[in-house]
Amino acid sequence: MTFWQSALLVVEIFFFMAYLVILFHVLSDLFRDRGLGGVAKAAWILFLVLVPVLTALVYVIARGRGMAQRQNAAVDAARQRTDDYIRQVAATSPAQDVAAAKALLDSGAITSDEFDRLKAVALAAA
Repeated sequence: MTFWQSALLVVEIFFFMAYLVILFHVLSDLFRDRGLGGVAKAAWILFLVLVPVLTALVYVIARGRGMAQRQNAAVDAARQRTDDYIRQVAATSPAQDVAAAKALLDSGAITSDEFDRLKAVALAAA
């Protein structure tokens, strides 16, 4: 295999992988879109099987804006679920924060000045 054959193979693999990424994005967008009926989804999938490159290109041109909006909505929903979970798991009340600081003060791990600062921070967050 010559250098140019190897280079051409690398380019072909790159374009094939790029096509697969676009194909998976199109398919995931088809199933994510609740406004598109089942017959229309089936038609898009049929054309993706019969004329894959042209159909993917037409889909991205015709439905690209909605595709981006649905992707952004999915990302925002995932971020909101993650933030809610973190708040739920990490949530402590000011009373719990003061009690933890008092336990540190009683064990001698912090000074009374540090305890007062932690107490002020916990009460300010309430």
